[in-house]
Amino acid sequence: MTEHRVDVEDGEGVRLIAFDRPEVRNAFDVAMYQAVTTALAEASSNDSVNAVVLTGRGKAFTSGQDLREMAAIAIGTAGPEAGKGFQQLLDSLQSFEKPLLAAVHGVGVGLGFTMLAHVDVVLVDETARLRCPFAEMGVPPEAASSFLLPVRMGWQRAASVLLLSEWIDARQAVDSGIALRVVPEGRVLDETMALARRIAAFPPHGVREIKRLMMENLRPSIAAARQREESAFAALFADPATNPGLDLISGLRD
Repeated sequence: MTEHRVDVEDGEGVRLIAFDRPEVRNAFDVAMYQAVTTALAEASSNDSVNAVVLTGRGKAFTSGQDLREMAAIAIGTAGPEAGKGFQQLLDSLQSFEKPLLAAVHGVGVGLGFTMLAHVDVVLVDETARLRCPFAEMGVPPEAASSFLLPVRMGWQRAASVLLLSEWIDARQAVDSGIALRVVPEGRVLDETMALARRIAAFPPHGVREIKRLMMENLRPSIAAARQREESAFAALFADPATNPGLDLISGLRD
């Protein structure tokens, strides 16, 4: 079914959640945040779903936060719900107890990169390119990436990604530990679904216990990193000298 800009399909123990705003490279707005969060919550409580795959429709995984919405939040013209969707999605990713996989093709920018650090198994199409543009945008990192990217990638690679705002390609994503393997063009979703179906066929309680044990020591550090990042965002946006809102809007108009 397709609802609220997200395509959800269930079968063989696997839920596929596909971001479905291809006209804006699957950028996340309020409606999409809410839809993905709901789809994850329903998968969590559904005993027939034993694994979840995230992907994007069209030519991109996701270009991250909708910058028009982000700029509106920065200058105070967004609605009261605008900032909540992002936090709710991160809460869902952080607490999700079942295996979570991602099939990445095209671009993954901002959240399209940082959410992968919350995913258990990531496959990347050979066309995939990832980027964290936070330094260029003048904003702190997000989604506990200040903690998770050094853990996943090592300090030097994480510092390069976060401080230089440069693209990394599919092979670099694998070499840095963000992804498991590169898949030939056009095959990434099929191969990711095959892995998910294999996991879903195993005894679910044992699989969930494995993930719980793997995540046990990480979750407090993830939560603390998110709090630090959110405090940094709040301080940045509260100061007119550092608030990037007008610059974001200016960039959109160029």
